[in-house]
Amino acid sequence: MLRSFTIHTAKRDEMIDITSFVEETVRQANVTEGVAVVYCPHTTAGITINENADPDVKRDMMRRFDDIYPWEHPLDRHMEGNTAAHMKASTVGASQHVIIHEGRLLLGRWQGVYFCEYDGPRQRTFYVKVIRG
Repeated sequence: MLRSFTIHTAKRDEMIDITSFVEETVRQANVTEGVAVVYCPHTTAGITINENADPDVKRDMMRRFDDIYPWEHPLDRHMEGNTAAHMKASTVGASQHVIIHEGRLLLGRWQGVYFCEYDGPRQRTFYVKVIRG
């Protein structure tokens, strides 16, 4: 089963918890054992798995990414001016795989799946593919 989701991001940089979308897709696929693949087809956004209990983790991550990849750098030449967004997206990655066991995502107690926006606000798409096995 493959599902496509559209989300609207509100800020230039943000992490949106999409765990419920992935769980919903697993339920609809009626798969008890397998893998869920979450994929982002954008070059300035990504998918990660991280803590979903303390919102300070998201804030800290975004701040640290800004420290490492400042929005403006005198040597950047990319015409659109969003080289930092490309760097962040490449660091985080375009996809994550989550094991499905007994019909549920095998995430740790504090883990969630996040869509990471680095060049918003925008309308974005991500995909969830459930593979039985």
